[in-house]
Amino acid sequence: MARIAGVDIPTQKRVVISLQYIYGIGQTTAQEVLKNANVSEDIRVKDLNDDQLSAIRGEVAKIVTEGDLRRESTLNIKRLMEIGSYRGIRHRKGLPVNGQNTRNNARTRKGKPKAVTGKKQAGK
Repeated sequence: MARIAGVDIPTQKRVVISLQYIYGIGQTTAQEVLKNANVSEDIRVKDLNDDQLSAIRGEVAKIVTEGDLRRESTLNIKRLMEIGSYRGIRHRKGLPVNGQNTRNNARTRKGKPKAVTGKKQAGK
């Protein structure tokens, strides 16, 4: 397996697909990386020579990926929570952040449903 940005990418797949195994690189970014490195998208990773691999590594190094990107997004969320913004409060409460309704279909953020007990009837 070829190792790029600390990630072992699959050797049997096309380079443009294999690059997407790196956190922070999607289809468009993978295509741009290969274009800048002058490598064909159709070539398989196992068929790359050392010069092509080093060119791809150089292009990927210019992009924020993997641990740095994860750390950056985590710090952004923590910053929102610290300053007490609306989005930060929603993150803190574990509710949807981007304006979605919570009456229905927010189970991914809210977790399992909690049973609500009814009032006891007095005097019977």
